[in-house]
Amino acid sequence: MKKRLLIFCSFIPALCAAQKDSLVIDWDKTQLISKSVATLQVVVNPPLRRGSSIHDASFAALAALSCDYVRYVPWLPYPKLAVAELRPPADRQTSWDFSLIDPMTLDFLQATKGHPVILNFSTIPTWMYKTEKPVTIPANPDSAVWDYTQGTVPVDSTYAEIGNYYQRLYSWYTKGGFKDELGKEHSSGYHFDIPYWEVLNEVDFEHNNTPASYTRIYDAVVNSIRKVSPGTKFVGMALAYPDRPEWFEYFLNPANHKPGIPLDMISYHFYAGGSIQQGTPVMQYTFFDQADGFLKEVKFIESIRKRLSPATRTTVDEIGSILGSDNNDNNAIIPDDYWNVSGAVYAYVYLGLVRMGIDLIGESQLVGYPTQFPSVSMINWKTGKPNARYWVLKLIHDNLGPGDALLNTDIVGDGVVAQAFLTARGKRVLLVNRTNRPVTLALPAAYQGGKLTVVDPSTGDNEPAGSVIGGQGIELKPLAVGVISL
Repeated sequence: MKKRLLIFCSFIPALCAAQKDSLVIDWDKTQLISKSVATLQVVVNPPLRRGSSIHDASFAALAALSCDYVRYVPWLPYPKLAVAELRPPADRQTSWDFSLIDPMTLDFLQATKGHPVILNFSTIPTWMYKTEKPVTIPANPDSAVWDYTQGTVPVDSTYAEIGNYYQRLYSWYTKGGFKDELGKEHSSGYHFDIPYWEVLNEVDFEHNNTPASYTRIYDAVVNSIRKVSPGTKFVGMALAYPDRPEWFEYFLNPANHKPGIPLDMISYHFYAGGSIQQGTPVMQYTFFDQADGFLKEVKFIESIRKRLSPATRTTVDEIGSILGSDNNDNNAIIPDDYWNVSGAVYAYVYLGLVRMGIDLIGESQLVGYPTQFPSVSMINWKTGKPNARYWVLKLIHDNLGPGDALLNTDIVGDGVVAQAFLTARGKRVLLVNRTNRPVTLALPAAYQGGKLTVVDPSTGDNEPAGSVIGGQGIELKPLAVGVISL
């Protein structure tokens, strides 16, 4: 006899019939087996440098997550923190310098020790591109420069110079060092295991790449790194906007690559967008509508991938939301419940991607701060405490993962999204309240004594709240993300 869990929810108990927002779980009927890993990205910026007031707390929070396949991205606003060779060889000298790059990278690798990682040194030295004049680099490594990635045509039309740069950079961290362009040895002593290397970031923007030009860069970098590390796997594209089918059609077609170039994994991004003025009463609609649109795009991308390169895996390695004030108002005050709606969006997208079999689902990003996308942060940049976005990821990561069975879950109503999982740790139900209003869930007596763990506006920057399920059921506060453990 099939076991069923019947949950009744009513937003206004006096007006709604019990069966209107109801959830039925068939614990004997498996829909699919999850292969999805919940993870995140760490973007290089000054608050993560040693000596910062939140450095220690941020890396401790990263270590506490214990995520696999965390993505590490030194990127363009901070050339001195991201580019290891800022000037071309001249006068029988090179400019290789890791003194500002190593400390943060080593702290990242220590915090993720024991877990596979994805590294993406996403910024090519600009001198490798033809530019009207040399690009000015601020003396202060913490000063952002947004026009560093200039030029559209590489100096070396074969892309070998770019490929060799990344081979040396990879060797610095995995092979103990490298020989530079002039034959001089540079010794690091590092022999880290870096199983995945992602080739550049948001290539549909940087250097005005086309699918063809990026594919040439990808092939050059992959071919060069494989000469020193044949077992390394690679991630390609990291598109800012995935609604560009021509990129997937071209890159995923093996005929457009050099013979033997692997297509191990592709990546792309999603951010819901809005303004502070909307507030959660509007964000509850606009953010989730955008998430639904993105999930439709993923379904289309999956049809291309399965047709052209079915063995290629997928990581959606930047998922979050961005407020318009991030770009024009460094003094904007982000309301407390924004972090809850943003966390709920990640949980909602996570669930949609699990159902489509996406391999890695990465929240963005560990630390943001004013001038550097503060609304994307998972850490309170003033206190170093994790915010609701962090705790949503940890709640999901600690309860759900690859190998879990998704059970047949039906729901009637438009407030709560739910999915039942049968895990090695027991039965779990992921709940996401998409609305800016509380929802009451009345549970059968059989589930008394179970546990509800929840992130909601009342938990703030603190750990998820846990409670024992009693005879009156449970209440999900506005924009709550919760897990029922049975």
